[in-house]
Amino acid sequence: MSLTPTIVETLARARSDLRMGLPVMLTLGGVRALVAAAETLTAARLAALRAVGDPVLAVTAHRAATLKARAYDGDLARVVVPADADVTWIGNMADPSDDLAMPLKGPHKTLRDGSADLHRAAIRLAKSARLLPAMVVVPVPDDMPAGGLTCIDVDAAAATIDGSSPLHEVISARVPLQVSEAGRLHVFRPEDGGEEHYAVEIGRPPRDAPVLSRLHSACFTGDLLGSLKCDCGAQLRAALDHMGREGAGVLLYLNQEGRGIGLANKMRAYALQDQGFDTVEANHRLGFEDDERDFRIGADILRRMGFSKVRLLTNNPAKVAMLESCGLTVTERVPLKVGLNPLNAKYLDTKAKKSGHIL
Repeated sequence: MSLTPTIVETLARARSDLRMGLPVMLTLGGVRALVAAAETLTAARLAALRAVGDPVLAVTAHRAATLKARAYDGDLARVVVPADADVTWIGNMADPSDDLAMPLKGPHKTLRDGSADLHRAAIRLAKSARLLPAMVVVPVPDDMPAGGLTCIDVDAAAATIDGSSPLHEVISARVPLQVSEAGRLHVFRPEDGGEEHYAVEIGRPPRDAPVLSRLHSACFTGDLLGSLKCDCGAQLRAALDHMGREGAGVLLYLNQEGRGIGLANKMRAYALQDQGFDTVEANHRLGFEDDERDFRIGADILRRMGFSKVRLLTNNPAKVAMLESCGLTVTERVPLKVGLNPLNAKYLDTKAKKSGHIL
């Protein structure tokens, strides 16, 4: 076996580099560019990038709409970075925290000619690293050496970036729980070096019958701290209690915090909610979609555990549709209507009106 990193391993390196503020080199069809995450870029690195070429800031169409910048490329905008702009300007363009207090003065010039494919790949890479989807992109001359930077061939990496990484069970062990002494925790690790996911098995559910199951996305604030801004903690405990009463079930605890945008970006969204925006509006101002989660992960875990049919504990029809699109049969949607309180009533109303939850 070769000791050369695979594309999966190279992408993991790239995500780590971006989180530390180090640029990555992307290539596509003979065209090369240096890309750096707006939120981790330093003044010294920006100066080094400017010595190579003229930077543009790639942002999603959602963020561009907030900035009132024309998104000629449809799903994204390539904003020209002014010659006198510093890292603070770039950071403010990427992060909407101070949009209302200090509105950015436009108009912002955006590019409409040429390909945006490298910029599109850069944004996808930022999202996979749980960073703000705003990337500084600088074209690279053909004769410029990589200089030790991580290099990604976008064509070779496309399927890996957009795909769901294969999972492997690392270990399982008995964990007696309050809801059932017959509890077992399974730990699954993805091949791409990402966060591990867990399956809590209650009792011994038969593999040839529909299993009572819940796909629960991690919520540090709700599950652990008892936050009243959401209903996540209440749903987690109610789902486990339901499985305990029936004597069997599987709760999948998926590390997709904040609907897949990560805890830091979720806190950014919370700060925007304090300014009066709802959950969906806050995500859009950050540059994200309504929901960035990948429910294929849950389907993969259930299949690996030997299940093909589920009774799904959820209020979200999208979870039902995703599991069925992955080849699983959802024999029943089991409602999970808990956790309403005066502080999350608007949040739940947005879930129903904008995300289609049945409440």
